[in-house]
Amino acid sequence: MRPVRTVARTLLSTIFVVSGARAVANPGPHLDRAKTVTDRVAPVLRGVHPGIPTDPTSMVRANGAAQVVGGLLLATGHLTRPAAALLAGTLVPTTIAGHPFWNHDDPAERRLHQVQFMKNLGLFGGLLLAMADTQGRPGLGWRTSHAVDDGRRRVRRAVRTARRDARIAVRSAAAARRFPG
Repeated sequence: MRPVRTVARTLLSTIFVVSGARAVANPGPHLDRAKTVTDRVAPVLRGVHPGIPTDPTSMVRANGAAQVVGGLLLATGHLTRPAAALLAGTLVPTTIAGHPFWNHDDPAERRLHQVQFMKNLGLFGGLLLAMADTQGRPGLGWRTSHAVDDGRRRVRRAVRTARRDARIAVRSAAAARRFPG
């Protein structure tokens, strides 16, 4: 299954690396569409830290850089689950800003943006699968439940051992009282 995972992660990450690199190198074509999202996000970012650049150009470049880094991490198999989460996070504003099909009156243009919107939903689904993929190893939930079960078994075993030792001690004390000495 490993070669399939490697190919799938590489294919999934390709769009993010390419489009992210384009956005970093030339954010101009994205600015008009990104402004609808950046205008809403900028006040929140200023509240978090006043030094964060909130102009649309910087935010488009930051989103593109995040896509390049996340795509490369996903493609190379390093930190795949956090990389997929990062890419999913960058895909949300990109999809909302880039393909608001609900704003278009022309049926052909509306259909085009609707298809692109659904394509991004498909990518989002693939990223969700990548975030959940443990690469054949047990996930955190499984390991946690088994650790709890192992702990319970150890406690029960310790209680049984303590009861047995107590019974032995009581019998030994009773036997010791019967013998003089």
